[in-house]
Amino acid sequence: MAKTTLIDVNRCTGCWTCSMACKAAYGLEPDEFRMFVRTIGGGGIDKAGGEWPNLYLKWNPVFTKKCTSCAGDESTGGVPYCVFNCPTGSLVYGDLEDAESDISIRREQLRDLGYHEWQQPAWEETRENVTYMEKGI
Repeated sequence: MAKTTLIDVNRCTGCWTCSMACKAAYGLEPDEFRMFVRTIGGGGIDKAGGEWPNLYLKWNPVFTKKCTSCAGDESTGGVPYCVFNCPTGSLVYGDLEDAESDISIRREQLRDLGYHEWQQPAWEETRENVTYMEKGI
């Protein structure tokens, strides 16, 4: 099986470090992104949705089809640059069919905590093998 990227949506803080690590590693142009971070809220980057006191704001890393699901390099131990540089640990990478892998262990931990699992809809035209887990929807 192809390796998968698992995203714990509840841990993502919208810092864009994942996207910037990819851009730096591959020398991408300023307006070129292989992944980006979508703000879920009031329609705009870091704008909350809802009405006081019931505001909400969260972020959703989105991997485009230009993402190569890279293996990083020796400095990352073969982990994609985005995963290696994520400061919150919201991204995990590996083989979901290997029950002993970090990604499988994390997936089971999140399931035990009541998280549900989902993928981007086909119309988003995103990279395959990206799984999102989220609690509280």
